[in-house]
Amino acid sequence: MLTSILEEVADLLALQCPACGSSHVAQVLGDNGGVSFVCTACGHSWS
Repeated sequence: MLTSILEEVADLLALQCPACGSSHVAQVLGDNGGVSFVCTACGHSWS
């Protein structure tokens, strides 16, 4: 459920995966408190 909420937020912010262009992007909190993104379509991650 959390993933679907984050996907909806990403869609509203128009985030797109740089690898595949999908807008199915989840925001993830990193170990050091940073924020990164993960494409739920292809699995690519970036920050």
